[in-house]
Amino acid sequence: MDALTKKLVAECIGTFTLVLGGCGTAIFAGGSVGFLGVAIAFGLTVVAMAYGIGHISGAHLNPAVSFGAFMGGRMSGKEFGLYSLAQIVGAILAAAVLFLIAKNSLESIGTFAANGFGDEFYNKAPGYQDCTLLGAFVTEMVLTCIFLIVILGATDKNGGAGNNAGLAIGLTLVLIHLVSIPLTNTSVNPARSISQALFSENALALSQLWVFIVAPLLGAGLAGLIYKNIFAKENK
Repeated sequence: MDALTKKLVAECIGTFTLVLGGCGTAIFAGGSVGFLGVAIAFGLTVVAMAYGIGHISGAHLNPAVSFGAFMGGRMSGKEFGLYSLAQIVGAILAAAVLFLIAKNSLESIGTFAANGFGDEFYNKAPGYQDCTLLGAFVTEMVLTCIFLIVILGATDKNGGAGNNAGLAIGLTLVLIHLVSIPLTNTSVNPARSISQALFSENALALSQLWVFIVAPLLGAGLAGLIYKNIFAKENK
């Protein structure tokens, strides 16, 4: 197996784990652990995969992360496309497993941890805010941009994070979820959003999906350009 194939397999497995752990917690234990518990679950999966497969593929686990790396000059367009495909496949496989389990353990699939916005999407569920389209778009774009700045900085060969990069990235993802779960159920990851929308019983999940693909990619691309043209030059 060549190096690129190993990277793609690692990304597929890593994204599978992210969706299984993070979305699985939201679906089956969200009522017990609350927003904080779900946020920690997503952060823990990133930390685990960063140390498990980071040395193989970089543990992007997210097309937005790969796009930010591409825009930042750290990977080619071909690699970005293949990474994204592997991540989406891994996410869908995990969602399929969660769907199978949910079908055999829950009364209904419901929203299935899909991303969305507005009272109509969440049916005025406690804790969720009536976020508008603009509010959701800005939330996802800005938070993804911040996430990528942290990732690019933590993994910079001239940075000081070193072996603690995975922990810094995972904790940042926890913070991002604490801010945005009440607003959008937190995406910052198109693969995670696509996989859950495909199985959700919420009629708005697919129609609102574009927001959780476009906004994270724009935020990640902006972060890549900022890091490449401002911060990376300072490190030279």
